[in-house]
Amino acid sequence: MLSQPISVSFDLGGGREVFIETGKLARQADGAVTVRQGNCVILATVVANKEPKEGQDFFPLSVDYQEKFASAGRIPGSFFKREARLNDYEILTSRLIDRALRPLFPEDYLCDVQVLISLISSDAEVMPDSLACLAASAALAVSDIPIKEIISEVRIARVDGEFVVNPTRSQLKASDMEFLIAATEKNLMMVEGEAKECAEADLVKSLQLAHDAIRIQIKAQAELRAKKGVTTKREYKKPATDDAVMEKVNAFAKDRVYEISRKGSSKNERSEAYSALKDEVIASFGEEITDLEKKLAKKYYEDLKWEVVRNMMIDDRIRLDGRQLDVVRPLAMEVEPLPTPHGSALFTRGETQSLTTVTFGTKLDELLVESAQKSEYTKFVLHYNFPPFSTGEVKMMRGVGRREVGHGNLAMRSLKQMMPDTSTYAYTVRIVSDILESNGSSSMATVCAGSLALMDAGVPFPKHVSGVAMGLVTRGDGKYAILTDILGDEDHLGDMDFKVTGTKDGICGVQMDIKVDGLSMEVMMEALEQARKGRLHILDAMYECMPAPRPEVKPHAPRMIKLIIDKEFIGAVIGPGGKVIQEIQRETGATVNIEEVGNTGEVSIFSASKESLDKAVTWIKGITATPEVGDVYEGPVKGIKEFGAFVEFMPGKQGLLHISEISWSRLESMDGLFKEGDIVKVKLVGLDPKTGKFKLSRKALMPRPESKPREGAQNAE
Repeated sequence: MLSQPISVSFDLGGGREVFIETGKLARQADGAVTVRQGNCVILATVVANKEPKEGQDFFPLSVDYQEKFASAGRIPGSFFKREARLNDYEILTSRLIDRALRPLFPEDYLCDVQVLISLISSDAEVMPDSLACLAASAALAVSDIPIKEIISEVRIARVDGEFVVNPTRSQLKASDMEFLIAATEKNLMMVEGEAKECAEADLVKSLQLAHDAIRIQIKAQAELRAKKGVTTKREYKKPATDDAVMEKVNAFAKDRVYEISRKGSSKNERSEAYSALKDEVIASFGEEITDLEKKLAKKYYEDLKWEVVRNMMIDDRIRLDGRQLDVVRPLAMEVEPLPTPHGSALFTRGETQSLTTVTFGTKLDELLVESAQKSEYTKFVLHYNFPPFSTGEVKMMRGVGRREVGHGNLAMRSLKQMMPDTSTYAYTVRIVSDILESNGSSSMATVCAGSLALMDAGVPFPKHVSGVAMGLVTRGDGKYAILTDILGDEDHLGDMDFKVTGTKDGICGVQMDIKVDGLSMEVMMEALEQARKGRLHILDAMYECMPAPRPEVKPHAPRMIKLIIDKEFIGAVIGPGGKVIQEIQRETGATVNIEEVGNTGEVSIFSASKESLDKAVTWIKGITATPEVGDVYEGPVKGIKEFGAFVEFMPGKQGLLHISEISWSRLESMDGLFKEGDIVKVKLVGLDPKTGKFKLSRKALMPRPESKPREGAQNAE
């Protein structure tokens, strides 16, 4: 007999009820739940191996979020008509869940864990990514897989000045702040989002409100677990330990590790010194050392480094490269290091370097972003590349990894806040950041280099955006150290990675991961203030390098202008069968694209030549302009009749120049006056309201001859 499903529910506010159910679907998984809000249904499953793989010394957690196209009643647009590799949106959502879940597992738990989350029914107004982490955590909560705590995640946005938890799609479009936040009952775990220059205090307020909503969701998960009767978690095989080996490693290497760490040497020098000391540690055990002892000695040596460096930062207030805690590494930057790209910049901060380019494209170059619920095009794209030579390594060159997608997305969201309005800015813009060196926070170098490259390209970018990565080291006695502009080693050894981007007036982007419990709001505020000072320091250097955008795009860059015309003129610009628009492109050499947007038409004109662009713009403006009686025009003769000539005084608009309006003298015929193609200057003198025909005059532009006195009048005098 099948067991009955178990469910709980909670209210998000405003009557938005969320249901969590287990026991109905995917019952062979270790844990499986569905989360439902409205018509949105998410299935999350979790399975863990009972034993770790032989010799495994890391925790293999894999998280995949995928949206089934059937959930929205759609068929995938790919050649095979089925879901394929995860798209960028799904990868980003998977990363958000992974970063929130990973700290929940015990440090000595090394069994493979796979978390799969699927959108199986879609709702046009419900954002599924804000429920996906709730579903994953609930699946873990109802399983016997050992986790330390229950978590959840919400999106919080500010709409019309009010904070909204898990806003609808419509509300999100009108927001000026948006953050996804994960937390346990007591502590924040992960923050990611963007804002239009929000203040630090506004960010903290959003975190507090989000945490209140998360606590409600955690309570619901605990209730579901209790209803299912999960009271104990499975036992698991723990890695081998040896206190004698640990004591010997500590005694031999502790002072030496401290000496290396406080020298303030470069990354390569420090790595070589650490590696040489590790070899000495292994050699100190003699030739009788077993494979297990060697493996444990290496582990304890890394643990020792972790402890010594952290204590040095907290007690001595110095760092691995000799800096004080709040100092940014030396900066070097230049614009236009490359002659051919439409914009470029080289940004170096310490041992991290980004070479970034900007390329302009047309509407045809827009990127299609497709999900189960919708397909839309974007005109702003940022790609981030992290080749292995940037860290002095040799690796296989495969496709773009999840890390590259995530870091590129953070930079893109930050720079997007200052981009011109896409409804009036015609270019499609692609930024590419190639990381040439990396020792900490290459994503923040991408933001800085991207801002410089956009200004170098002539994009009307109103303010520079910079970014800085913050770190945190804590200790059980309550002492801590907040680090500005962290190194790669400090990221690995620290308890928090906190990236903040923004202008001189506010925050544009945030990404935070916390690895420990107990981050108070006071420490958070202190970290944000230290980040603000670091950000402003970098901005000062960026403004010295490139104070403002170039007034024009570079000579070799394509020109583009967007015209907004009345909807009624779209047909006139296109012409019958596309005749007019094809003629414009053929005669001017420009590329013209037109589309209907609401009650207007958007005409994008693209050309590598300014002369060609101006010619096309004049042509289209002529077609779409409204003739004014009394204005003077110039145009070719299109046809000649016995009663006058037809003149195209504006592109696509002809009027009759009657024989009586050609000259002040009386003309008997049109013979020999004009031929087709002659350019004639005329004045618009009338518009027939019934027929809509235009009346032109040439004689109105000529001086009126003085009338001769009659002969009889002269004799009378």
